[in-house]
Formats: sequence, structure tokens, C-alpha cells
Amino acid sequence: MKRNPLTLIIGILLIIIFGLWLFVFQVRTTEVAVVTTFGNPSSAITNAGAYFKWPWPIQKVWPFDNRVQNFEDPLTERQTRDNFTLLMSVYVGWRITDPAAFFPKFVSSENPIAEAERQLERLLGNAKAAAIGRHPLSDFISASGNGTNFTGIENEILGTLQSQVQANNYGLEIEFLGVKRLQLPSNVSQSVFDRMTEERKRLAEQLQNEGDAEAQNIRSEAGRKAQEMLATARGQATEIKGKGLAEATKSLAVFQQNPELASFLLRLNALEGSLKERSILVFDQNMPPFDLLRGGTTNWLSK
Repeated sequence: MKRNPLTLIIGILLIIIFGLWLFVFQVRTTEVAVVTTFGNPSSAITNAGAYFKWPWPIQKVWPFDNRVQNFEDPLTERQTRDNFTLLMSVYVGWRITDPAAFFPKFVSSENPIAEAERQLERLLGNAKAAAIGRHPLSDFISASGNGTNFTGIENEILGTLQSQVQANNYGLEIEFLGVKRLQLPSNVSQSVFDRMTEERKRLAEQLQNEGDAEAQNIRSEAGRKAQEMLATARGQATEIKGKGLAEATKSLAVFQQNPELASFLLRLNALEGSLKERSILVFDQNMPPFDLLRGGTTNWLSK
């Protein structure tokens, strides 16, 4: 009896596919995996690709998603250093970095990822309580305008959580952490608001006093400089006045020697000054110094 070649080919392909399914497995780029032999971890795989394995029940493959996982812890009450109650919620991003260490810690659960997040949430609660207890309320809610300290508090919680994860060898890495929500209980809100109002009033009074003191300093400095300028101006005026009196004394001596000549020279200078530019003048010939233009001047000079 002859068999159909197509049937043989299909049968061979099915055997190959079944063999590959039994003896080969694939790890995706978004996964890490642990291979167990008779229930015990035998190898951890962190690189994507195809790998050989013995069929079950000899070996079994446990794949885990190694992409960043996110969760947010519930809003819980904690006490600040100055005994105020504060409600805070934090978000965390983490991923699996060592499947060999992660597997024995969480594989017993039906959902290892969810179990790992529950364990991280317990550690996070302790780290958050410790960080909040080290800081006063003003580091979370600014009442004086100095600003909050969110970044420092987030770094403290992150550092504590990372150290606890490493100490317990969970095979995890905390990628990021931040404050999601911050809230005050209703019975505390009014006292906090009153405190913020008092802080603002005190800050306003301080700024007002500083401004008044600065204004007084400016006025005093301006008054001092004005007095210095007035004193300098008075000194210069006295000096100029003295020089003027000295020159006047010299001129007076000249006038006293020949009063008519001195008067003539003064009128002549005045006339020269009025005729420096080309102009037409209409004047009374008897008004000095224009009386010099009359014929009497020539007669006076000829004497």
C-alpha cells in the first residue's frame, strides 16, 4: 500500500513541531525566566532568545515580566516631627533584575508580581513613616515662603526602600519613587491654616520693618549727601565772592585814579558788545553808552 507523500510531510512537520514544543522554549525581550529541574531552580535566563529544556515533569520554565511595574500605596496617616498628623500616598516603579533571587521569594504565590508588590508596600510603609517622622510639617506644607522639601523627602524614602530591598535580596530594583498625594486630616486643617496665617503675618511685619529701616537709611544717606553738597556749594560761593571782591577792589582803585577815563572805557566796552553782530539799532543818543557816538565824544577825547 503506497502512502501519500503529502501525508508523510505533514506528519514529519507535526513531529518536529511537537518536539520543538517539548524541548525548546523562547524568552521574549520583555521577559526573564527561571528553569526548574524537578521543582528546584537550575538556571536563570535574562537574555531574549530560544533555549533548550527537558520536557515536563523533568524541567519547567517560569517566565516573568521584567518591564517596570508601577503601584501606589494607600493614603496612610503618619506623625511629623512636630506632632502633626499627615496623610501621604507614594507611587513606586520597580522591575525584576535577578530572576534567580526573585523566584524562591515569590513563586509560591499564584501571582508573583502582586505578591512582590504587597511585600514592597509593607517595606514602603516603614520607610515612609521613618522619613515623615524626621521632618516638621513645614517641610511638607510651606507656611513661611521658604518652600517645601519634597525632593529631599522622596530621596530619603527611596534610599531606605532600596537598602531594605537589597538587604532582603528580593532580586528587584526600585527605579523611581515620588509623592502622589498629600493631605491633612479635617481636625488638623484649621490649626494648620491658623498657623500659616500667623506665619504670613509675622513675615509681612518683618518685611515691613526691614523696609522702614532701609527707607530710613536711604533718607539719612540722602540728607547727609545733601548737606555735604550744600556745604561744598557755600564754600565755592564764598571763594568766588572773595575773588569778585578782590577784583572789584582793584577796579575801584583804577576808578579812583581817573574816574572819567574809567567811565569812558566801561561805556566803550558796552557799545562794542552791542555791535558784535550786524544789526540795526534804534536808540536814544543821550542814553549811555550810545552817547559816545555823538560829536561830543570826539571833543572829549581831544581834550
